[in-house]
Amino acid sequence: MVKLRLRRIGLRNQPSYRIVAIDKERARDGRFLEILGSYNPRTEPFTFEVAEDRIYYWLGNGAQPSESVAKLFHAVGLMDRFNKVKAGEPVEKVLEEAKSYYQTRLVAPKTRK
Repeated sequence: MVKLRLRRIGLRNQPSYRIVAIDKERARDGRFLEILGSYNPRTEPFTFEVAEDRIYYWLGNGAQPSESVAKLFHAVGLMDRFNKVKAGEPVEKVLEEAKSYYQTRLVAPKTRK
């Protein structure tokens, strides 16, 4: 079974994460199938960059997000957009909506401790 979960990167006491598709049995930092995006909790608000078309692909093929990834997806509205795709709305239209959302979201480049 494939899971969408966080893989920790960054220095000690300065974590940032990659969102990866990985086999459920693998270790947190073990070999993964695909890098889907990144998440930095240290910026205000958090930085979240993903390839939504690839997320839709993995979710459509039965991948399950971990609890933390599911919370992130709900925070940025990704799950709502995925449900629109499942309901039959064209993927291109939903991806344009996602692109406009990410462009209006202002993130300060400065990180905090």
